Amino acid sequence: MIVLKTTQDKVLAALQSVAGIVERRHTLPILANVLIRKSGPNVQLTTSDLEIQIRTTAELDGDAGDFSITVGARKLIDILRTMPADQTVSLESAQSKLILKGGKSKFTLQTLPAEDFPLVQEAASFGPVFSVPQKTLKDLLGQVSFAMAVHDIRYYLNGILFVAEGKQLSLVATDGHRLAFASAMLDVEVPKQEVILPRKTVIELQRLLSDAEGAIEMQFANNQAKFSFGGMEFVTKLVEGKFPDYNRVIPRNHKNHMTVGRVALLASLQRTAILTSDKFKGVRLNIDPGTLRVASNNAEQEEAVDELDIDYVGDSIEVGFNVTYLIDVLSNMSQDMVRIELADSNSSALFTLPEQSTFKYVVMPMRI
Repeated sequence: MIVLKTTQDKVLAALQSVAGIVERRHTLPILANVLIRKSGPNVQLTTSDLEIQIRTTAELDGDAGDFSITVGARKLIDILRTMPADQTVSLESAQSKLILKGGKSKFTLQTLPAEDFPLVQEAASFGPVFSVPQKTLKDLLGQVSFAMAVHDIRYYLNGILFVAEGKQLSLVATDGHRLAFASAMLDVEVPKQEVILPRKTVIELQRLLSDAEGAIEMQFANNQAKFSFGGMEFVTKLVEGKFPDYNRVIPRNHKNHMTVGRVALLASLQRTAILTSDKFKGVRLNIDPGTLRVASNNAEQEEAVDELDIDYVGDSIEVGFNVTYLIDVLSNMSQDMVRIELADSNSSALFTLPEQSTFKYVVMPMRI
């Protein structure tokens, strides 16, 4: 039976959209496979790592009739990548194998039965469906995802908090040293829901979301989230645990503030970061009326000093920060100007965008 027959680019695009979560080595060998389900001209491709499940449906032709099988996802992709985009390829089933043909090439691949594939059990009841444009969610994720923790023992920090309430969707990420917050408006009112999406899910969503037109629909359950967009269905387990109260972390009344050019400040920090030590990424900021001085030094007694002219009339402040945390936030913005609010040398700094209340970034000071 011919399972599918179409051009290489169509098959490869469908496979790549679901294969991001597939591990090459897994305790369950079948999880390295993609589940192929055919009904009529439609072919459904599903992958899973037991915590995340991604499914897409594409029209890939082939013979009439129903058929299902699983085959190694990465191997199939690796073979298809070596073929020209406009070449017609076909996948045929023969006994317990799949035969991939394209041009004068032929590959015989081992399979495992479809009924052995462990599908994620979907939650019994999800909350109300709400949607935002794909680009909006992609931008929100980009604004906060860099602040997620990596392999933190406080597992609830290894992800992003989603808060849907009223007509607002807010995303928050923190690793305990810095916190990023971004929000967008929803078209419909929703009851308050808070969930923590795992790091792997966030990275996969960022890979799959596009800037093109089209909405992404979201639904949350107690232990699961479901996303539907562009012919894809994405189900993921949630991180259990209590996320820190981010409202208490965001400073309210810092009396000193300045608005500086983002590109100039980023370049200054990148220059001075060169002479920080690998273990100790500290830079000193000396803020005086009219001037911002950025300085760093290292164990070899080398020193970097850089000065920027700024529009500032507040107190003189000397404060230390991990330079990576400052570079991260400035690199993930596209705006020309950034507003920085400070109280004194012992308080956290608040980065915001002028005339825009939807983004906030808090970074703790460090002793230098």
